[in-house]
Amino acid sequence: MRINPSTLIGIVTSILLLALVLAFSADDPRLFIDWPGLGIVLLGTAAATFIAYPLREVLRIFGLMGSVVRHEKLHAERDLEDLVEISRIWMQSDIRAVENALEKVSNPFLRSGVQLVIDNVPEQDIIDLLQWRMARMKAKEQAEAQLFRIMSGFAPAFGMVGTLVGLVNLLFLLGGGDISAIGRQMALALMTTFYGVLLANLVFKPIAVKLERRTEQRLVLMNTITQGISMMSQKRSPAMMRETLKAFVADVQDEIKDSAPRTRTQSS
Repeated sequence: MRINPSTLIGIVTSILLLALVLAFSADDPRLFIDWPGLGIVLLGTAAATFIAYPLREVLRIFGLMGSVVRHEKLHAERDLEDLVEISRIWMQSDIRAVENALEKVSNPFLRSGVQLVIDNVPEQDIIDLLQWRMARMKAKEQAEAQLFRIMSGFAPAFGMVGTLVGLVNLLFLLGGGDISAIGRQMALALMTTFYGVLLANLVFKPIAVKLERRTEQRLVLMNTITQGISMMSQKRSPAMMRETLKAFVADVQDEIKDSAPRTRTQSS
């Protein structure tokens, strides 16, 4: 399994950040370890999530976290080249050759669209069906990202719950006058808030943003394929289709600035 490089960099940087905090911000790094406080945050967040969401959706959390860690490549260039090649064969009215080429396509969304074209389904019906599939995928994946955003709100809240529990214990110690015990209880009370904020901003929110960004990239590719399917249904030129699809997936900066600007030469 290939690890997503940006996720790997984020994990390494997070570990480095925590190591620096433990090394330079406290005389005793063990002060930052409070298992009961961490348990309050994790168990409280899990309990609230189970109450808020159906069981089948909550159980997908670990799979979604794995998808963030894995390096998933969309293979957009290969899919678009497959579509252009199939369109070229389609222009020759060789349905058997189109079906043979379609068997080699790995993208199910592309296969479905091309199959509808060779089945002589009206263009508007094809576009409506493909757009419905995109809307369904978008709604599903946005709900998955929203799950982690909700958890990022639960974690700091339960961190405050742990802090309140610690402050209650602190009040019982005030009558004894033991300053060192009061200081330890105050530090432990604040640790749950630290854990909640850390989990929210270093785990749950970044995962939500990563899932949302993945959905955006997938929608761009699916919209591009839909445009290509529409052009194929209209029997547009494969050369025109290739340039149109490239423009759909091109970076914005490519439209306003050459990647390799030409240097001016002055005549002597």
